[in-house]
Amino acid sequence: MFENKIVKLVIDFIGMTLGAVIAAFAIEEFLVPCTILDGGVVGVSIIISTLSKLPLSLLTICLNVPFLVFGARKLGRMFIVKSAYSMAVFSLFLELFAPMANATEEYLLAVCFGGVILGIGVGLVIKFGGCLDGTETAAILLNKKFRFSVGRVVLICNIVIFAAAGIILRSFDRAMYSLLTYFITSKVLDIVESGMEQTKAAMIITNDAKEISEKIYTRLGRTVTIMEGEGLVSGKKVVLYCVLTRFEIHELKDIIKTIDSSAFIAVSDVSEIIGNHMKKAGTLEKMKTTDEA
Repeated sequence: MFENKIVKLVIDFIGMTLGAVIAAFAIEEFLVPCTILDGGVVGVSIIISTLSKLPLSLLTICLNVPFLVFGARKLGRMFIVKSAYSMAVFSLFLELFAPMANATEEYLLAVCFGGVILGIGVGLVIKFGGCLDGTETAAILLNKKFRFSVGRVVLICNIVIFAAAGIILRSFDRAMYSLLTYFITSKVLDIVESGMEQTKAAMIITNDAKEISEKIYTRLGRTVTIMEGEGLVSGKKVVLYCVLTRFEIHELKDIIKTIDSSAFIAVSDVSEIIGNHMKKAGTLEKMKTTDEA
């Protein structure tokens, strides 16, 4: 079991490294030459770098650090470690790719190919449990405390950043190109992460329902719906149902594999949620009667 965890962790870090390198390549070789912004912290870093000539790699890592520190206690040690590693690799390769010849200076090519390549890179990082941008960390924290979805927070932040860029750089064309790149990146990212929309529903069939549900509550802050089921061959089982964000799916899998490696997990997309699906505060006993989040 321990060896399997080590192998999985090594694979995760290799995947995050590859994703961070691909994302850095897309930024430096496609987007930066045309002053097209990525969203979030990277977008702000590009604006500051364009105006001040400070290295983009330095700005990216410095602006991300506060978000990591802020989220260290709330998001779990492994998520923060993986995110910090991904951001460090990303910043390093931004510096390494900066002196290289630009892939293109044609705006349409930069938007299309830069957006696709960036989506592949970011998707790989998230698929293996990391994060490249501090605004996503902040969005997850807001999602844990308030009724704001991760996707909505990130989208609003990016629209504000793109609008500010249009004003500061005196070019709303760049803002519109950046917004188009963001949408392309988001769609490709979804494909890379196997259709990872902002909200997912997980159905878990297990013999260790109590321990798994408590871990989900303590580590993810999510309550679950507990139901009784019966398999045609396996007999009586307990079924757990919970709704979470795409960033929490990776940690959910880790929780379940640690407790019950034989558990059956079905993850599906949720197109709409009606009613209160937020995380609950209170004792673990409430989980037995609370509809999920």
